[in-house]
Amino acid sequence: MAELLFELFSEEIPARMQARAAEDLARLVTEGLKAVDMAPASTRALVTPRRLTLVMDGLPERSPDVAEERRGPRAGAPQQATDGFLKANNLDSLEACELRDTGKGEFYFLTINKPGRPLREVLSDILLKAVAELPWPKSMRWADRPFRYVRPLHSIIALVDGKVLEGALDMSGKLLAFGNETRGHRFLAPDAFTVTGFADYEAKLRAARVVLDREERKRLILEGATALAAEKGLELVPDDGLLEELAGLVEWPRPLIGRIDDVFMEVPKEVLVTSMRSHQKYLAVQEKGGKLAPWFIAVANVETADGGAAMRQGYERVLRARLSDARFFWDQDRKHRLEENLPQLEKIVFHAKLGTLSQRVTRMQALSAEIARRLGGDVAAARSAAELAKADLVSGMVGEFPELQGVMGRYYALHQGESAVVADAIATHYSPAGPSDDCPSAPVAVALALADKLDTLAGFFAIGETPTGSKDPYALRRAALGVIRIVLENGLTLSLSELFAEAHALYGRSDFAPAADVVAQLGAFFADRLKVYLRDRGVRHDMIAAVLALGGGDDLTRVVARAKALQDLLGSDDGANLLAAYRRAANIVRIEEKKDGPHDGAVDPARFAQGEESALHEALDAAARGAEPAIAGGAFEDAMRALATLRQPVDAFFDKVTVNADDPALRVNRLRLLSKIRATLNMVADFSQIEGG
Repeated sequence: MAELLFELFSEEIPARMQARAAEDLARLVTEGLKAVDMAPASTRALVTPRRLTLVMDGLPERSPDVAEERRGPRAGAPQQATDGFLKANNLDSLEACELRDTGKGEFYFLTINKPGRPLREVLSDILLKAVAELPWPKSMRWADRPFRYVRPLHSIIALVDGKVLEGALDMSGKLLAFGNETRGHRFLAPDAFTVTGFADYEAKLRAARVVLDREERKRLILEGATALAAEKGLELVPDDGLLEELAGLVEWPRPLIGRIDDVFMEVPKEVLVTSMRSHQKYLAVQEKGGKLAPWFIAVANVETADGGAAMRQGYERVLRARLSDARFFWDQDRKHRLEENLPQLEKIVFHAKLGTLSQRVTRMQALSAEIARRLGGDVAAARSAAELAKADLVSGMVGEFPELQGVMGRYYALHQGESAVVADAIATHYSPAGPSDDCPSAPVAVALALADKLDTLAGFFAIGETPTGSKDPYALRRAALGVIRIVLENGLTLSLSELFAEAHALYGRSDFAPAADVVAQLGAFFADRLKVYLRDRGVRHDMIAAVLALGGGDDLTRVVARAKALQDLLGSDDGANLLAAYRRAANIVRIEEKKDGPHDGAVDPARFAQGEESALHEALDAAARGAEPAIAGGAFEDAMRALATLRQPVDAFFDKVTVNADDPALRVNRLRLLSKIRATLNMVADFSQIEGG
């Protein structure tokens, strides 16, 4: 078994592309090897800012021999068919073929034995094909050469058990031959050196100040930064995204701690953290209680004789300039009330077919007020929050740091004397922006966040701009998921269809799709999003479908509660038996209804011939009496318990009673009883939608 070491050495690869590129390289090479039955025993993909590395162990020395069988013409077939087969397989006659009886006639079969190929013979083409097919988000080409790569490529290591593999990458006229040479750290160890295998390669890179493993670089950064902060009794502000990026920017990580001038500490924490993160890639530091500390952690890529003192001064000097800009915006923005920014929103187009941001704000005011009224919140506060929600978009700070929209609106609202209720609603109305983002919970904040998302959804669906496949340019799936999370996590009872219609009406546009069509489309869209959301939380999609089939799906809280109760019921022995009984009853009724029409009439107790019929009829009435008020009151567990009592009488009925009796009147009455089983169970869900069982 052999070892492959493959390295693509280039200029710096953008940090955001590195991890995916390493995965893609491993996938492409593995797929190529599997296609020739030469899959490795193990694979590692590694990446640094200047190299993609792949090491595979346990590669077979040669591919297996393969016998390929091809069926030829039937015995006695026209000569034209025979000649075509001979020509396609470079044969002079059928003597090399075997005549076999297939049961459908005698046919000629040709067996072609293909001997295996040595690993070194097939590997070069597989590697070159993988390099050509690497799916970079963005790539470069040089002059008039069509060859593309993410950054200028300098060398390629391709070693099989320490020996250089024959091959060269054709970069559109310039050949870059496979070799055994690479380079270490750009500044600390720039000279070239040769390697004999992965162990030698990894050891020499470390000696040349390169930490090859991305996860190790992350660990070194995190441990070093944490230790520096702890020395001052502080802790890091968690930032997994920046940690990932830093690991893609340095090959020899050396964290350093620097100080923030006290004059900048009056600027909001979010501004300081964002400025350091976005512009300088510095980690922020905070006190144990969460207050931002006047320190930061920078990650250098070099070692210096002075222990980083000069670099620290440089980091502080550059940060001082950046924070001076931030403080300027902070001071300037607070000179104006948010209301003074509103006229500028009239000049910003939200969407060509949906009007300006100013018009959007007007709609959000009305919709927020309506939602607040339904939730029992402060209607006036909801209107005020909606009026000011987008005002910070034209502020200097948000112009510099767009990710602070809403956050800065809160600070400016508090500065001008708005209530905390209004300010907090402004800050959270974009939430949740992702799966890890918290949902607003205060009534006014909830009303504004829902209004923001519902206005967007209603508008884009009304103009036909709906998500298709993987394309969702206006993030409508995210908006719908945000609405679902806000409603469910707050346990809200709201009619979404009514809110869809209200949001549509607020546009006041006759050229939009009719409200009924938009409401129906949004209902189906939300049902799909709800299934996806709940699937990850252990609720089966067919349970949701069974509940939605009864209608009333615009009250998400009730739908989910009913679906969970249904799933709990069907997870029990009683529930599983009821489902089986439902299917048995439904199948019998369906078959018989094809013969003589519906059997959904009233059951006649006077025609009962056996005690099991009477017992089932009474049990069905009792279950319905127990389930109906429980469903109306939202006590779905109680409704399911009422249905669970049907197990014994249903089982007894099917054990003792013959449905298709000889007496026609008795047969019809029993079919109506089966239909009543179906109708009673369908009070809580459409059991025909439930899979499995």
